[in-house]
Amino acid sequence: MNILAIGGSDPSSGAGIQSDILAAKALGANCFSVITAITAQNSKQFSYAEPVSAKSIGAQIDSVLSDFDVSIITIGMVYDTTTIKAIHAKLKNTKIPIILDPVIKSTTGGVLLKKDAISALKKLLIPICNTITPNVAEAELLSGTRIRKPSDLLLATKALTKLGAKNVIITGHALERGKISDFVFDGTRHQSIPGKKLPGKNHGSGCNFAIAVSLYIARKRNIFDSAQFAKQFTYDSIKSSQRLGRGLKITRPGKDQNQSELAESIRRFENLKEIYTHIPECQTNFVFAKPKAKSTGEVLGVSGRIVKAGTQVITAGNLEYGGSKHVATAVLTMQKKFPKIRSAINIKYDESTIKKFAKLSAKIASYNRLQEPKSSRQKENSSISWGVSQAIQNLSTPPDVIYHRGDFGKEPMIIIFGTTPSDVLQKLAKIL
Repeated sequence: MNILAIGGSDPSSGAGIQSDILAAKALGANCFSVITAITAQNSKQFSYAEPVSAKSIGAQIDSVLSDFDVSIITIGMVYDTTTIKAIHAKLKNTKIPIILDPVIKSTTGGVLLKKDAISALKKLLIPICNTITPNVAEAELLSGTRIRKPSDLLLATKALTKLGAKNVIITGHALERGKISDFVFDGTRHQSIPGKKLPGKNHGSGCNFAIAVSLYIARKRNIFDSAQFAKQFTYDSIKSSQRLGRGLKITRPGKDQNQSELAESIRRFENLKEIYTHIPECQTNFVFAKPKAKSTGEVLGVSGRIVKAGTQVITAGNLEYGGSKHVATAVLTMQKKFPKIRSAINIKYDESTIKKFAKLSAKIASYNRLQEPKSSRQKENSSISWGVSQAIQNLSTPPDVIYHRGDFGKEPMIIIFGTTPSDVLQKLAKIL
């Protein structure tokens, strides 16, 4: 996935374009950049800002969009009215979703948006944005609403959507003691997403949040799932922050390779031809376990399901460790005997599907749920563990596929196994 980040240059890499590139890389995305201003700052102070010319900004945007397929655009520091007008002129007719992080001041005290440019930001940039992600102070300034209680959050977000933004996320409100929450509004529904408050201050969390939100929106996730994902990503980045200089800690997005690989495989799965015909009634999950995982809490999966919506397949939920029980348990059971098997997906049972796997010389195993003992039936999540154990008990090498034909009230199912999500997807694609 390609992201275009438009913003200021931060030589400390704590925020700005440099931070955007680090966050995108951690999420498995490629990040192009357009520089709007050159700043001089470090972890202690912000000492200088110089805007790039409007001609240069326009040329940079043209150079990227004329050559590369960009899925999403993020905008950070815009500094002055001239910059805002230059960006608006190039993006006002684009169909690419735009995420605006309306930064006004840096955590080190620097001015990132001149006072006389606020009006232009509201009139020219906010109306062309899919989502804006102000912090509380920024939301107050842009909406004209003082935020002192939960109801004020809704008033502020409503005011901001009236300016043209489709979605608003007010980040980092602390209206509940001991918590730091994000308030999400999509023009109709609203939700406050709570989180743990970490001690101390840091530099770069806002940039991390905006990039993470943009990634999920580009994948056509709803704004609430996108905000939840971004919050977790930002929380992890803050936890990993480092004191590289003599001032504030700088966030360091940690790269979870499991998440990047599974997310990309799910995206590819969603785009497989007529894959909706293979989604079972109980829906689908796709998982990826850590090496030598001991519990479902060490298995990454979709917290909801991958669901069928007409002829489309949509992921409803976030990627979380512990997000799956059924398919995760199947992988854990396989790992006990075949440690290299770390990934799996469940699909709809069909005899023709099994025959297609057989023609490809795939290794197939099965079990009969009618033979399951009562003790296993009565214990939650024991049925899948019992079934997979039965299917592999006499095997010396791991099967590619395990299936069962169901039981009373239990849907028949096929589970495809592999060493990685890409391996699983490759096996599935061969029978389509």
